[in-house]
Amino acid sequence: MVSSSPPLPQKQVGPDGEWTDQGPPRRAKWWGPGAMVLVVSWCITLNTMWRMIQLHECVPGMRFDRYIDLGRYAFGPKLGPWIVLPQQLIVQVGCDIVYMVTGGSVSRSSWKSPAATAPDSGNPTGFAYLAPSISYSTIAWVGCLSKGQIENVNYGYKYTSPSDYMFRVFNALGQITFAFAGHAVALEIQATIPSTPEKPSRIPMWKGAIGAYFINAICYFPVAFVGYWAFGQDVDDNVLMALKRPGWLIASANLMVVIHVIGSYQMMVKRLNFPQGIALRLIARSAYVAFTLFVGVTFPFFGDLLGFFGGFGFAPTSYFLPSIIWLVLKKPRMFSISWLINWASIFIGVFIMLASTIGGLRNIIIDASTYSFYS
Repeated sequence: MVSSSPPLPQKQVGPDGEWTDQGPPRRAKWWGPGAMVLVVSWCITLNTMWRMIQLHECVPGMRFDRYIDLGRYAFGPKLGPWIVLPQQLIVQVGCDIVYMVTGGSVSRSSWKSPAATAPDSGNPTGFAYLAPSISYSTIAWVGCLSKGQIENVNYGYKYTSPSDYMFRVFNALGQITFAFAGHAVALEIQATIPSTPEKPSRIPMWKGAIGAYFINAICYFPVAFVGYWAFGQDVDDNVLMALKRPGWLIASANLMVVIHVIGSYQMMVKRLNFPQGIALRLIARSAYVAFTLFVGVTFPFFGDLLGFFGGFGFAPTSYFLPSIIWLVLKKPRMFSISWLINWASIFIGVFIMLASTIGGLRNIIIDASTYSFYS
């Protein structure tokens, strides 16, 4: 999970895992920091997801069915939408652009455009997320495990210059953040669950969130750890691209990716609330699809886009906005466990937002400077 930006040919980590710059050799091992960031992000966002679920009915007799409704109540009717709505739009548009790049990288056909303008197919989330995600994730890590380690595998980071090294680490933080995007739609999902005083919606919603995070873990963690074990610093942003055999299995995994992004893209487009009828099918949706396609084709830098959108949109909605709203509405006692956890989430989330946005944007600029557009 590193940026695809080409490293500057100045310094590299040697094949024995030691820095080759001047000075005494140092072992370059990144298993610990990488695993720690992944696990800590999983724990922080699970905690903020729990807080979002609790805040859905934090006022007796009221249900905040959308993130923006909760923002209005917490920050006021004027300030709330300006805080929440831009972040949700960034999450949605960022997801759709990355879906375009992902689909294009595994398929040479333009399948998503007709899918996005087709008639609605009900609720695609169960099929679009669960089975395909588990399938291609399992194929990815099992394929890496079967392939084994590449020759002279190197677990050190691609070190070029201090500034390049720093920006690439920042971008990697955003890539991890991109994996935790469910908070933007959590309240809307919870709004579909019946709620009574005897059985409030937060109970089944929390059970569902636990299940979703378990699936998230079994999809992402093995791919990250086994993929890095097999390829080291040479792992691609999309590990499926590094697996060539057996061809039929890799093709099946790529098909699962296409199914996933088709269903996910359509679900995200439906949330834009375009006018119904012919305008929805042929004008509004087509224009939006054309826009995301244009951006994806112009900047097809998968890892860089993950880092940029992960920090710019996903860190606020998943890491620190729920904690800020909790502090505003619940007002926990200062220096209590709840108070400390929320402030820790805020500081970590703000740092990730600033760092990964800068790192992702910088890497996009670097890649664009050497990329032949539309070639």
